[in-house]
Parts: sequence; structure tokens; C-alpha cells
Amino acid sequence: MKTFPMFLQMAGRRVVIVGGGEQAAQKTRLMLKTDAQIHIAAPDLDDELTALARDGRVLHQTGPVTDETFQGSALVFVATGCPGADAAIQTLAKATGSLVNVVDQPDLCDAITPSIVDRDPVVVAIGTEGTAPVLARQIKTRMEQVLEPGLGRLAALAGRLRPAAAARLAPRERRDLWRWVFAGPAREAHARGAERDAARMIKDALQTGDFGAGTTGSVALVGAGPGARDLITLRGVQRLQEADVIYYDRLVDPGILELARRDAERVYVGKAPGCHSWPQDRISSVLVSSARQGKRCVRLKCGDPGIFARGAEEITALEAAGIPFEIVPGVTAASGAAAACNAMLTERGEVDTLVLTTGHRHDGPHAPAWLAHVQPGASIALYMSVASAPMIQDLLVRSPYAAHIEVTLVSKAQSPAQKIVSCHVTELADALTQNDMQDTTMILLKLRKSSCLRAGPPAPGTTAAPELRAVSS
Repeated sequence: MKTFPMFLQMAGRRVVIVGGGEQAAQKTRLMLKTDAQIHIAAPDLDDELTALARDGRVLHQTGPVTDETFQGSALVFVATGCPGADAAIQTLAKATGSLVNVVDQPDLCDAITPSIVDRDPVVVAIGTEGTAPVLARQIKTRMEQVLEPGLGRLAALAGRLRPAAAARLAPRERRDLWRWVFAGPAREAHARGAERDAARMIKDALQTGDFGAGTTGSVALVGAGPGARDLITLRGVQRLQEADVIYYDRLVDPGILELARRDAERVYVGKAPGCHSWPQDRISSVLVSSARQGKRCVRLKCGDPGIFARGAEEITALEAAGIPFEIVPGVTAASGAAAACNAMLTERGEVDTLVLTTGHRHDGPHAPAWLAHVQPGASIALYMSVASAPMIQDLLVRSPYAAHIEVTLVSKAQSPAQKIVSCHVTELADALTQNDMQDTTMILLKLRKSSCLRAGPPAPGTTAAPELRAVSS
């Protein structure tokens, strides 16, 4: 970020707006939403600003702008409408140490005015560092639709009840209370206009402690997706923001952890091939232990937690301990790899069977023996198969359809280091080595019906292997 978003305390602080036309009026309207002392410096004011000065809502300086104009100001807006005058006034204001915003000249700005969604005291500020104000307005429009008009009044009510909640409830219970308030029936009632009913529900819950809280924690097994942070689901983000502690794998994009609550504990439990510093039984044990302490836990896994992620072993441990758990699905690596290639895993009339399998079992690398009998119309995604690639290649070349099997290797799909290589089945193992494609590589196989029908089933080894084709992205 070139700019840092921050909310400034404005109550009683001096804000100077230089200019008396529409641009100055726009900034004045914005600052009138705060409790700042607004000073407008301009020889003449338009009708709107004149009325505000007459009513005493702003102070009007008619004399020349000098360095004294800006003394003690928390913020200065320069909006004369003349680029040359704006630049000169900006220099004068900065010399006094003031924070300056020059309208429509981002290069002269210390502070850039964001697009604002106002649900006072809930305020959402949207900025693009001055590069795309139209985009900021589009995002603002979306947020206006998402946040109900009365949300600020609900937040204000919560603020008034915070001291009572702090006196009656422990920190974990307070989080549960406010989670229930803003994600449950109280907010729904408030949003439909039944604000008194909502207030009564919250106060009753505060008195009785009946808001779904409990002493036992829970575990959410969350799929983080195959690479990029924006491929995690909205539900996955929500669970991260609710979590007290997050246990994450080595392949999870670090940017995803930025979506979590700031005070959530983060515990790395990554396992690299041949280096299991966190064996599975230890991970399962710590999940149970944390939940028994009343913590809300997230087990963050790359891809989908139900596909070659050892999630079943963790569920077994949680069920045996009576710990409530939830599975939040994610985008699996096969889907991410296919999308990276702009390809589909299935195709109507061409590929109607999809197989997700692995080249690494609990007892080590292996190749599924049935690969030698792959039939037309099949699409196969091989997880964790780099070590077993030579065995997989040997099986595939025995297939009578070997010449028609499309092989695509995708390393680190959906990440900046993504690499894509296409090759013939006879080159599979060498292609992985030559392109330095490690254990994060997906092997995608596809056998289209049409290619086999046109050529008929060839004898193994009768078709020359095409030249290796590699594309990196």
C-alpha cells in the first residue's frame, strides 16, 4: 500500500477548507458529518456555503490566505478550482505542518478522501490511492446495498450495552454475544424495522446468557483453495474471522491469514514430504485440546478438506472426543489446475468420467494399476504423484490409447509461481524433472472420445511422441 487507511478523531479539531465554490461545498458537506470546527477561507462563498456561515455552522475567513490560516489545523482541503492557485496554497499549508488534500490532484495530496458508506457509527471507507475513483464509487454502491440503512443504530445500541456485557460476561462469552447479535435474529428484526423488538432480544440475552454460547469450543475444517487468497469461499472467510486459533498448512497462501481476526492465534502445522514435524496424530490431538478449552478453532487446509487432505482422521478424533465440527468445502487443486489451463475437467460428449486419485498412499509412492486400462471419455487428476511419475508413465504407455492421452502438468496452480507443461505420456517423468516441477504439481490426464474414434485404438508404442510443449505463467 502506498497509503495507509486510518480514521482520524475530529471532534473539536480545526479543519480548513480553501475555496468558496462547489468543490469546497462538497468537502464541507463531508466534514459537517463530523464534530470538527470548519473554517472556510475564500473571498466569496456560493449560496450553500453562505447559508452555512450565516447559521454559524462554519467560520468564514474573507481576508488573504496566509500561514496563519493553517496554524493548528488537523486537516486542510484546497479547492479553489484553479490548479495553479491550489498548488501554491498546498505549499503554504504544508509549510505549517498541516495534512493537506488538494481536490483532483492526487500527487499533491498527503491525504486522499475515500468513498464513504455512512451508517454512523459504522463507516466504510473505500480508497484506490487516487487511481480509480469510478471503481471506488462502484464498490461504494455495492456496499450500500449490502449494509442495511439502520445498521448504524444497531451498532450504536451495541455500543451502549458494551459496559453491561463487560461487567457480566467473560471475553469469550462477549464475542459469542456480539456474534449472535450481528449474525442472528436480533439483526434480522432490526433490519426489518422492529428495532424495539431487537433491543429487547439483546437485553434479554445479556441478562439470561441465552445466546447460543457454550463452554465447549468447536472446529471448522476450512478449505483454503488451491493457491490464490481470493479462491477461499465467503464462508471460509467468515470462519477465519470468528476463530480464536487457526492451524494452517504449509501450502496455504499467507495472504489468506490476513483475512482472519487480528488477535486470532496462528499455529503452523505444515508437513513437507519426508519431514513430518507435525505428525497427523499430534494435529488431531491439539485440535481436540484447543476445542476443550472453549476455543473456536479453524483447521485451514489447502484445496478442499475432504480431498486427499487427511480430514477424515481429524474428524474421527473430534467425533471420539464429542467436539462439534463443521466442514467448509474449498476449491480443490484439480479444479484450480484445470482453470489455470483454461480447460474443463469434463466435456459434454467427449469426457463424461472424472477420477480424482493419488500417486502417494500412506505407505509411499504408488501408481494406480488400473491406469493401464483407461478408457475413452475419462479425465483423471492425480494428486501427490511427482514421486510416482515414472511408475505412472510405465502404466500409461501400456494403454492401447496411449497416443491419445493428453497430459498436462500444473505446478503451484493459481499462484504467482504457476507453471504449466503439456507433454506426451512417454515424456511425463522427464517433463517434471526438466521443468523443476516439485510435489505441488497436479498431473491431469484426458482421453477424449472423438480422438479415439477417429484413429481407432492404436497399438501401444506405435505413435511417435510429439515434441515437449511448455508454457509458464
